[in-house]
Amino acid sequence: MIKRVGVLTSGGDAPGMNACLRAIIRAGINQGLEMYVIYNGYRGIIERKIEKVNRSFVSEIINRGGTKIGTARLPEFTQEEVQDQAVKILKEYGIDALVTIGGDGTYRGALALSRKGINCVAIPGTIDNDVASTDFTIGFDTALNTIISCVDRLRDTSSSHQRCSVIEVMGRDCGDLAIYAGIACGAEIVITKDHGMTKQELKDSIIRQIAEGKHHIMVIITEKLCDVKELAREIERDCGIEARSEVLGRIQRGGSPTGTDRVLAARMGVFAIDLLLQGRSGVCVGIVWSKMTATPIEEALAMKNKDNAFLMRVSDIIK
Repeated sequence: MIKRVGVLTSGGDAPGMNACLRAIIRAGINQGLEMYVIYNGYRGIIERKIEKVNRSFVSEIINRGGTKIGTARLPEFTQEEVQDQAVKILKEYGIDALVTIGGDGTYRGALALSRKGINCVAIPGTIDNDVASTDFTIGFDTALNTIISCVDRLRDTSSSHQRCSVIEVMGRDCGDLAIYAGIACGAEIVITKDHGMTKQELKDSIIRQIAEGKHHIMVIITEKLCDVKELAREIERDCGIEARSEVLGRIQRGGSPTGTDRVLAARMGVFAIDLLLQGRSGVCVGIVWSKMTATPIEEALAMKNKDNAFLMRVSDIIK
């Protein structure tokens, strides 16, 4: 019988983590559980930064971005001796279950602890939407809307000056932010890791669109694919259009979560407590076709990235 549940956030912060934390703690207390927060991710376990909390601890945080309990990376957590130390400390506090919020690295930590006897449920919290076992992750919608707001503003200037704007967004291993933003903003070209093009193909596309009467071009590209400043210089040199680059950077991580992210976070948090009370462990929460799902973490980690071929077709149609 589970009595004490710990909660941590790990990896990159994402808007909606606080809303999820709130839902987990209040749902747990409503079920008669003792709830604990662990500060700064898995590092907080090792450093014994563990605190018992009540309902008021999560008051006034539903609209706040980031995470109230902090987040940190602990590369050493892949080592079995560090995992064993974490299990020992959790047992000292009487914590027999853990809810983790984060991305695939967070999932791996939860899987390791579940294999060592700690009941664990993982919740996807990452702006990149790069967890294949769920349609959407907490933070994705907020980051997407931040990008849309920025691109809309850049479009005004790009249109006024007849420019090509090359806009770099986050999503190193998953192009969802770029693709969804491209569709929502009507970008002329979207480039991701899985849906790329050569520089010459890009230039040929820009030259063709200018010949067809386009006076400005919006190119959205995921990070780490190339030096966007150099790419903009090459476009200006070879395509006969003024070009500028914009790197949106960490601004995409922050801000008050959207209503969509708040509701998703609440649903996932309550569902995680339900799973623990059902005796489930080593699983991760997801949402697929609007329904809550529970997938074994090991299976989720083995899944391939989402196939966005259809969304790319939609992007082509609306150009």
